Amino acid sequence: MIKKLRMKPIHFIPLSFLGLILIGTLFLMTPYCSATGEVTDFVTALFTSTTSVCVTGLVVVDTFSHWSDFGQLIIMLLIQIGGLGVVTVGALVMFLGKVKFTLGNRVLLEDSLNVDRKRELRSFLLTVIRGVFIIEGIGAGLYMIEFIPMLGTGKGIQAAIFQSVSAFCNAGMDIVGPNSMMDFNDNPLLMWVTMALIVLGGIGFVVWVDIWDVVKEGIKKKFGIKTIFRRFSEHTKIVVIITFALIAMGTFIVMLAEYNNPKTLGNMDFGDKLLNSMFQSITFRTAGFASISQSDLSDITILCGCVLMFIGGSPVGTAGGVKTVTAFLFLMNAVSYVIGRKEVTIFKRRVTGERMRKASAIVFINLLIAMIMTLLLMSGDGIDLSAGLYEVFSALGTVGLSKGLTPNLDDFGRIVITLTMYLGRVGPISMAIFFAPGNDTSNKIKHSEGNFYVG
Repeated sequence: MIKKLRMKPIHFIPLSFLGLILIGTLFLMTPYCSATGEVTDFVTALFTSTTSVCVTGLVVVDTFSHWSDFGQLIIMLLIQIGGLGVVTVGALVMFLGKVKFTLGNRVLLEDSLNVDRKRELRSFLLTVIRGVFIIEGIGAGLYMIEFIPMLGTGKGIQAAIFQSVSAFCNAGMDIVGPNSMMDFNDNPLLMWVTMALIVLGGIGFVVWVDIWDVVKEGIKKKFGIKTIFRRFSEHTKIVVIITFALIAMGTFIVMLAEYNNPKTLGNMDFGDKLLNSMFQSITFRTAGFASISQSDLSDITILCGCVLMFIGGSPVGTAGGVKTVTAFLFLMNAVSYVIGRKEVTIFKRRVTGERMRKASAIVFINLLIAMIMTLLLMSGDGIDLSAGLYEVFSALGTVGLSKGLTPNLDDFGRIVITLTMYLGRVGPISMAIFFAPGNDTSNKIKHSEGNFYVG
């Protein structure tokens, strides 16, 4: 008899993203999706589907001109599903269809969202979905203020909805024109709305729900701001602090490095310089919108950008990267060893050794993948180290920024970046576990200690 296939969450999630990418590719290859009515070649359709599902934003053809209205709708749907997560969207459909959840389905959803087993899953999911559509709706409405007078009613509404979904999901794609946000870098409304959507999407759904629950209780019981902050979970506290610290650090470095650069910030007044420095810092954190020329950034900004792209957003959100908490735990592990502490504590809470090992593994494997993919990409003709590193870190962090390299990639380069975007979205460590043997008995054996010299 054929045994029933049982798929673990670590197997299902990468396969679900791959399945969605392939479905999107088939749609985008059809003549209905191109503006000219011609069939789009497989590699271009695959690259576009991958960058949409993985909410990256790197494009080999202009989104606003190559794709028809139907094609742009398909791309927006891929971005939305990819941003929320295939498992999350599937669970929503099951909830709305009143399909009974099996224990396996519940475990899969809890693992994919990193939801505490004690939390009521249906309430959590519906709160997240409701919040997503409210925020995207408000964002679209604010975009319409500028886009409707500029593009007309129909196209303005379409562009506003697309931009809001793309910004919230940290995809960085738009259908307004070829220059991303560079034509609007002196428009405070569009800049601030985009930054707000990027940050809200990137801090993570768990943080949302925690903030909403605690603030609601604090208002009801008339708590002060300090009391409300103390009641946040340790995860929420660290995410909020790191998020604003990285934004401030990135803003300062970009401002300092680009202040007199005539090709980026040099010709702006101080207010616009500060606004665009902050925008660049935020967009580095996996968003991909560009308000200044990426090709003309200084080496200091490029290096800062690679670090911020590698860190990315926060867990269980729409952003990519190794995630803020992971990077922080990796750093704290080193600091604790140097100062002689046997355990890592944050907000008087101990971090388990398993989580520390996982954080170290994630950082190491992502760095390894980044180096391998950069070498593969640079094996092509005419790609220098700066452009190659920027492209790969952008793809791996699902950011979408480029020094103008993406449209000029040959088929091999496009496949390399496509694979990098996919790994960046599902996580290299997930793929390593995916292909690992299922019944490893090595942990059941205890070996005698050996002498190994480190440092």
